[in-house]
Amino acid sequence: MKLNFGKLSATSAGLLVGLLVLSCLVGTGCTDRKTPPSETVEETDSLPADSLPTDTVEDILEDTPLPKAVDEFFDDFFFNFAGNRNMQFSRIQFPLPVRDGDQTTMLERRQWQYSHFFMSDGYYTLLLDDEQQDSLSKVSSLTHAVVEKLYMHENLVKQYVFDQVEGEWKLTSIVHCELADHPCASFLHFYENFASDTAFQAKSLNDLVLMTVPDSDEDFTDVTGSIMPEQWPTFKPEIIPEGIIYCVNYGQAYTDESQKVLVVRGVANGLSVSMTFRLKNGQWKLVKFST
Repeated sequence: MKLNFGKLSATSAGLLVGLLVLSCLVGTGCTDRKTPPSETVEETDSLPADSLPTDTVEDILEDTPLPKAVDEFFDDFFFNFAGNRNMQFSRIQFPLPVRDGDQTTMLERRQWQYSHFFMSDGYYTLLLDDEQQDSLSKVSSLTHAVVEKLYMHENLVKQYVFDQVEGEWKLTSIVHCELADHPCASFLHFYENFASDTAFQAKSLNDLVLMTVPDSDEDFTDVTGSIMPEQWPTFKPEIIPEGIIYCVNYGQAYTDESQKVLVVRGVANGLSVSMTFRLKNGQWKLVKFST
């Protein structure tokens, strides 16, 4: 599979490759909500505390100088934010507002625990109305972005809200809400079933599904064609995220209620998947995908 660092700078890409290699070596718009059952107000790390040995990954990342342009693009900032403990603590506006419906709790610095977010998963997602919205991630003038942690089985959303403050990206608040309050609630409820139920998945394919996949015989060449539902098990993407999913919003507005594009983007591992769904006769159908 082709290696693709996405939109990261060379420095950030190298930093991420180092993180992944070292990890292998050491083995390792919402208004209301219900707190996920496993979480309290205090933040928790996405990796167990003992999964990162002392003087290994964290120390090396913290000793790596940050790229001068780390704040130019949100992606560059966030990968460093998730991979560097010192930077993470310095880029959170404490006390941090945590909104829970009508209640707001102020999270103090001592309550925050370093989080790797989706780094251990090796990928994150984008939810778009169309493929053109993907260009928003390349806009250097972006001043607001949200990293959503979707608890698909619990129908809950946790939003990490980031803003540019005096030229630097900062985490400025956290918002909890119900999945039903998400602007893409209808699609997300469908997708939760699509990702977790193979029988439902087969029923949710268009009569012909357009696909673009790497040519197994030619490097750096893609093959485009179409498949019928019975061929799906052979050609379907290697990863169809389910359960807890991280989704990055670069400010894209969700105005098209009849189409959604779910992009799965790898963290320095070459993974790239795009799935296009359209609403047909009241039912969501997968009409196109690429890997």
